[in-house]
Amino acid sequence: MSSRTLPLLFINLGGEMLYILDQRLRAQNIPADKAKKVMNDIITTMFNKKFLEELFKPQELYSKKALRTVFDRLAHASIMRLNQASMDKLYDLMTMAFKYQVLLCPRPKDILLVSFNHMDAIKDFVKDTPSILSQVDETYQQLIEMYSSLCSGEFQLIRQTLLIFFQDMHIRVSIFLKDKVQNSNGRFVLPTSGPVPHGTQVPGLIRMFSCAGEETNRLQFTNGGNYTAAVREGSFEIFGDRVTKLGTNMYSVSRPVETHMSGTSKNSAQHTKVNAAPNPLAKEELNLLAKLMGGLEVQKPGNTDSGFRVNLFSTDEEEEEALISRPDELAYGVINIQATKDQQANAELTKIMGEFTESGDQSPSSSKGDDLLAMMDGL
Repeated sequence: MSSRTLPLLFINLGGEMLYILDQRLRAQNIPADKAKKVMNDIITTMFNKKFLEELFKPQELYSKKALRTVFDRLAHASIMRLNQASMDKLYDLMTMAFKYQVLLCPRPKDILLVSFNHMDAIKDFVKDTPSILSQVDETYQQLIEMYSSLCSGEFQLIRQTLLIFFQDMHIRVSIFLKDKVQNSNGRFVLPTSGPVPHGTQVPGLIRMFSCAGEETNRLQFTNGGNYTAAVREGSFEIFGDRVTKLGTNMYSVSRPVETHMSGTSKNSAQHTKVNAAPNPLAKEELNLLAKLMGGLEVQKPGNTDSGFRVNLFSTDEEEEEALISRPDELAYGVINIQATKDQQANAELTKIMGEFTESGDQSPSSSKGDDLLAMMDGL
């Protein structure tokens, strides 16, 4: 597994989360000033310098529950609140959208172009806020420095790591079902047509060469698809044409988006529950997760009028029904780290939670340690 996968996974899932939230804020007619504050607060938290320092350190992927905890934290980094069912749906949409993009990438290296499409959109969200824009630009530079020089084999390893992470996730999404790119069991339908990857030729020709390297014969064969020549390669610079549309906003045309658990997903979830035996590395993962999340502050509204709830379902009744019907094994909880009972037992973790700060306006009464414990309570 590649140790450089986590930043790409985080940025792409974060980009999809912002697309979805932007669409829902518009659909619910949230005042423009509040909607902008939500987007700015989440993006500020996503691109917090200390948070990204931890994120970009070479490391293995976290578990699905651990990563979900990070995004639960991010989604509530502002005055917006999501009920459990809406948060579940948000995460399902994020993960399935990015899984589809990874599957469709013509070359493994194109995952970086998908990431840049997400970054371009994030820049557009904060184009009127220079301080946040500079944070995003710094991350661009980090992405270019870390990934632009990687060989094709390393990108293939990153792609395989992502596909292993997503392999048991088969959530049906209405947009994909309507566009017939997803089957009723939640598995994606991959095309056998369109442009071939950049640097390759349309399949259908076999060339035979002599020992001297001279071409001696050619054979044609039916390739079974409707392929075309490769289009030009997308730009890997900060400013440039990415060419690929993967990673752009599929919610730009307003339409309802629903998610449904397929039978395969339920079986996979049950399998996960059966194998949820104590992991000897769990303590190390929790410490790493806590370190990663140390810079994530949750904005606590000073009064009830300043916050608002976003519903990813059409009605409150649908949201409540989804929460009741969701399998227990997919209910994401949190972990209780007993860091406050004996601070001497983990001085490093205490130091991290005490030193990491967020550059936005925060409630003076908020406690990083308490927030972290509250978020992780019961995973």
